[in-house]
Amino acid sequence: MTIDLTDFENGAKYDGDYGDDLAALQERLGHLQAAYIINRKRAVLAIEGWDAAGKGGMIRRLVGHWDPRFFEVWPISAPTAEEKARHFLWRFWKRLPGEREINIFDRTWYGRVLVERVEGFCTESEWKRGYDEINEFEAQQKDSGTPIVKLFMHVTKEEQDERFRKRLEHPWKRWKLTADDFRNRGKRAEYLDAMHDMFAKTDTRWAPWKIIDGNHKKAARIAALTHVADALESHVSMDPPEADPALEALVASHLGT
Repeated sequence: MTIDLTDFENGAKYDGDYGDDLAALQERLGHLQAAYIINRKRAVLAIEGWDAAGKGGMIRRLVGHWDPRFFEVWPISAPTAEEKARHFLWRFWKRLPGEREINIFDRTWYGRVLVERVEGFCTESEWKRGYDEINEFEAQQKDSGTPIVKLFMHVTKEEQDERFRKRLEHPWKRWKLTADDFRNRGKRAEYLDAMHDMFAKTDTRWAPWKIIDGNHKKAARIAALTHVADALESHVSMDPPEADPALEALVASHLGT
């Protein structure tokens, strides 16, 4: 069934103890990262969504208990001249994780069928071909042992407008607000059309989309982190390893029993 973003506009407040539940999720995610390190696994988190939909705040909380040596957050912006001279997926291949790593893309290869399509940065034949190229790219990752967890953070136009106003009013957040935000806002209908096609053509069994109702920030963060934890756990053993007898003997010889 095709994803309809209007199904994710409830904006209900979080029904629970946000602080305690967030702390428990972050501890769970910390154990998950350790499981990926121990088992030499890797994964990709692909985050898309509207401007001011809460992607950055969610990512900060997602990695709150992670060892920075084993993850990378890639904020994706316009391609450089070097990147434009190559296939559009080249710059993403370079940023894929190695073993024991979980890499996060804050915006992704879906720019080909969203912003590049809507703003005319590529030809119609290029963005139409992009769906198959993206599906094949994601299938290659999954088949080679790199699961891709895809999240889309959704907010209504009214909620987005209110967050834009608050950003402008906040002296330490107004730097986040740019002319591009309003260019995109002015083409919301075109972006909705592009998103409809994107979900219809790329919500695959090997890399399904998870839509997060971002209209209430705390509820959205809990929903997003829970989905990421569930998805990552499905690809790794969560049984902690037994202690190495040689290491135990070494500890005993130095520290006693």
